[in-house]
Formats: sequence, C-alpha cells, structure tokens
Amino acid sequence: MKKHLLGLSILASLAACTPSEKVTTSVEPAKVEAVKPSAEQISAQFSQFAEQFINEFWQINPGYGVYVGYYKYDNQLPVPNNENMAADLAFNKQKLAQLQQFDVAQLSASQASDYYILQNQIESAIFWQEEYKGYQWDPSNYNVAGVFGVILNTDYKSKDERLLTILERMQNIPAYYEAAKANITTPTLAHTELAIRQNAGAAGLFSGAISNAVDESGLTAEQQAEFKQSIEQSVAAINDYVSWLEGKLEQIKTDDSAKDFRIGAELYEKKFALDIYSSLSAKELYNKAQSEKSRVHGEMAKIADELWPKYFADSNMPEDKLVAIKQLIDHISVKHVARDEFVSSIRDQIPALEKFVMEKNLLEMDPEKPLVVRETPEYQRGFAGASINAPGPYDAKANTYYNVTPLDNFNDEEAESYLREYNHWLLQILNIHEAVPGHYTQLVHSNKSKSLVKSIFGNGAMIEGWAVYTERMMLEEGYGDFEPELWLMYYKWNLRVIMNSIIDYSIQVNGMGEEDALSLMMNEAFQEEAEARGKWSRARLSQVQLTSYFTGYAEIYSLREELKEKQGDKFNLTDFHNQFLSYGSSPVPIIRQMMLNP
Repeated sequence: MKKHLLGLSILASLAACTPSEKVTTSVEPAKVEAVKPSAEQISAQFSQFAEQFINEFWQINPGYGVYVGYYKYDNQLPVPNNENMAADLAFNKQKLAQLQQFDVAQLSASQASDYYILQNQIESAIFWQEEYKGYQWDPSNYNVAGVFGVILNTDYKSKDERLLTILERMQNIPAYYEAAKANITTPTLAHTELAIRQNAGAAGLFSGAISNAVDESGLTAEQQAEFKQSIEQSVAAINDYVSWLEGKLEQIKTDDSAKDFRIGAELYEKKFALDIYSSLSAKELYNKAQSEKSRVHGEMAKIADELWPKYFADSNMPEDKLVAIKQLIDHISVKHVARDEFVSSIRDQIPALEKFVMEKNLLEMDPEKPLVVRETPEYQRGFAGASINAPGPYDAKANTYYNVTPLDNFNDEEAESYLREYNHWLLQILNIHEAVPGHYTQLVHSNKSKSLVKSIFGNGAMIEGWAVYTERMMLEEGYGDFEPELWLMYYKWNLRVIMNSIIDYSIQVNGMGEEDALSLMMNEAFQEEAEARGKWSRARLSQVQLTSYFTGYAEIYSLREELKEKQGDKFNLTDFHNQFLSYGSSPVPIIRQMMLNP
C-alpha cells in the first residue's frame, strides 16, 4: 500500500524555519524588536523545505522514484483508490501552502527557479485531480508494467534481490486494477483501445521475461513456487482488466456514450500553462507556429529550385511550390534502409554522431554514460516509434535506453510508407534528436545538476526543445557537409515540429477532424500517410505534449541569438551549450532569466 507522511505535523515541524517568522531578542523589558531572518537563514530554510518535499514525494510516488534511480521504496505499488488519491491531493495542497510562505524575491536566482519548478509541479498535480480528471476517462493511465520492467533490467542490486522486490511489489496488482475499474466512469474510445493494446503487452512481461528470469534465478524452490503463483494472479488481474475494457469498448461503441477525447479551449490553456511553462499562451503559440510554417516553406522552395535540375532535368517545375517540394521529397525518399535493418541501422549511426560532436567540441560529452539501442518493449508500444528511457540523478550510471519500434506489425505497404518517412536523411535527424546530442546527451547533463529539483521535475518543453534545437545546430555546424538534400529533409522534419503545435491545437480546441488533419500533415508538412495517421492517433491520445517541441525549440534558439547579439565576439557556442545544460531540465524561461541575469 502507499505510504504517506500526512500524519506528521508538517506545519508544526516547519514552524521553526518559516521565512515569515519573527525572532525576538529582549533588549530591554519595555522594548522588543523583530529580527528578520538573514539571507543565509532563508536559503537554508528553503533548502530544507525542498529536501523534505522530495523525500516525502518518493513515498507517495515510488514508481516515479524507480524511473529516476531512487530505489528506497521500489517494493511498493500504490493502489489508485479513493483513499490514496484523497491523501495525495491533501499532500499537494499542504505543500503548496508551505511553499507560498516563502518570499521568492528573497531567494537566490537558483533557488527562485527551484521555487517556481516546485510550484508548477504541485499545481499540476492538483490540476490533474481536480480539473483534468484523466483518471476517470483515460484507461491507459493504468498500466503496471513500466516500473517492473525497469526493476528487472537495471542492475542496481543483484538479480535475485530485484526479483524478490518484484515479488513483493506484485502483491498489489489485483487491487491496483480493481481500483482502476472503479475509477473509470467516462472512457474515451481512443484511450480505451490504447489501454487494451498496452496492457496485453504488460501481461506478456510477467508471463514472459519475468517468468523466465525466475526460472534462471538462484531463488529457492519455495520462493519460485510463490513467484509462479503471484505471476498467475498478476496476469489474471491484467487480463481481467483487458476483458473489462473490451466490454466497455463494445458498450461505448454501441450506445455512443464515449467521452470526446478533445478537452476544449479552457482546459487546454490551463494544461498548456502548467505542462509547457512558456512565456506564450497556447493560442499565441498556435499563431507563431502558423507564421513559422510559412517561413520554412520559403526556405524549402529555395532548395527545391536548386535540386530540381538534378533530379528532374527533363521536366518543368510545377508553379505551385508546395506541389514541387512534395514531388521532390517523394522522389528522393526512396533512399532508405531495408525493413529488417531499421533498428540495427539506427544503432550503427550513433558512433558517427558522437565523433562529430567531440571533434567540433560542441558541448561536453561523457563517454562513461552508456546508451543502449534496443527494440521498444511490447508494453510501451503504440504511442511513439522512437523514445528514450533515461536514468535519473540517483542512478546516473545506469543504462539509457534508446527504444526503437521494429516494423513487425506493418504490412508491406505500411512498412514502405514508414521507411520513406524515415529515409536516409531523416533517420540521421531522428538520431540527432533522440540520442546525440539530443535527449540522451541532455539528460546526462541534467543528472549532473547541483539541484535535485531541476533534475527530478524536468520540463518537457525544455527537454524536447533541446532535442529539436540540436537538429538545426548540428547542420549549421556542418554535419552532413551542407548537403542540400539533408537540409531539405531537415526542414521537412522541422515542419513536423511546427505542425505538431498546429494540429494539436486545431484538433483539441478547434475540433478539427481526421480528414482535415491528415490533409494538413500530408500536403503542407509533406508527411507520409503512415506518419500522419500515427500523429492523428497521438493527438487524440495526448493534449499539449505535441506543442512542447516547437515551444522549447523556439525559446532556446531565441535565447541563443539574443546572447549572441549581447555578447558579440565574446559569444562561445560550446560555453552556451554547457551553461544552458547545467541548469538541469528547467523550463526555458527560467534558464533564460538565469543566463541573462546571473
């Protein structure tokens, strides 16, 4: 069961260290003067609060702790029932009240940034429960497999010890899924279908990899027998949830009672403000993306003028530049890897990217932090084709996994469409984004931040924005020898980032349908049909997250150009990158303040 510290008198324990406290000294009987805490005292008080918050946070969120390498509560699987959810809400409201006792103007720049990150974290948790209420309509929220997979595959203690941890953690799986069924009242069609697919993969983790690990372990016969029984109970609970969802799916299809996956303008703006932490509103970002789309079309038209004679010497270029660009992209996209070499080709490209970054000294690299390219585990498939699973600051030496989904479930036509999307040039951009010097490199730096707050509560727009920024930066620095085909494909990829923001807002707020969304992605962002359909699916399953790429990228690039102008000849790209990354995964507006006003 989930453990809480709500029984402790937290406010009382902080009474001796609140910034508003008046400490008195008796100078003379008739005269008592208030003495304000010093800057050093306030700093110490805030550090104590942040440390205490993090320690208590792990007891409530042990699964997230495992993801960032904090294993103290790795044997605990919280049950998402009403009692525990109410306790979580009370915890967050209490902590927000404590945090607001601090005067942020009295904190150092670094601690002030921690203040705003903690405030955002807590307010987001409260918003999720009180307004967003995804626990009621998103059945894919409930999936136990992820943390079990991390425990099984991370060597933070012996394999047998990890298996016993898994055994202990499995005891709550039946109760977990019973609570899930009780919580789900108004499911959406899309999220129900996703939950069915992913939880079917979750069952396979227990009956497959975990069961095999038990067979190969040094556990006693009695322990193995107990394990087998627990696996059977766990798989039965997961399969029961899947069957229950299948029944729900039939019901909401039949009576048309499914909740609309769109959350609407009001919730979208609130979620954008909390999730993205931008200087812009969601509507302002949408307008900015529309403008940037036009600019990129112009750059692509220039490259098309250059390349057309090379590939279509005997035919005239269409007057409509978008038609000409699409024709050129379609023509050269046939250059791609073989279907069965998709994962291995990605693995083979990583060393070349590392070599380029180090030879150009673009930023600090750490060769001792391993990157493992692997096939995406079954229980994680169905959302994105490529992703990074990185360890957190508590276990920074653990493997970072670059998950690549093989094309096993595609027919020949779908596979060809997908491979044309991730063609010879775009596959390189993908690896820059996901691996070097994108996500993998940034998260290695984040784990070195002196502030645990900045490393633990990472901002998605900064993380995704950095990965997008590095794509352009690498090409600007000469990766690919300024090959026009690579630049054309880069702009195509960059249009995807821009279009992510446009379609997410258009679908979730403006009510855009599938046909119009596909047309926009395929005809104005030149995406293959398989990619466009995948993005339509993703835009139904998430809200706001797709805007994180363009938001973070635009703000990082703007900051770099602002510092270039301000510093002139003293500007150094390597120093900019290393300093920017030293602030952990903080929101870009916070990093901007710290870099411009150190």
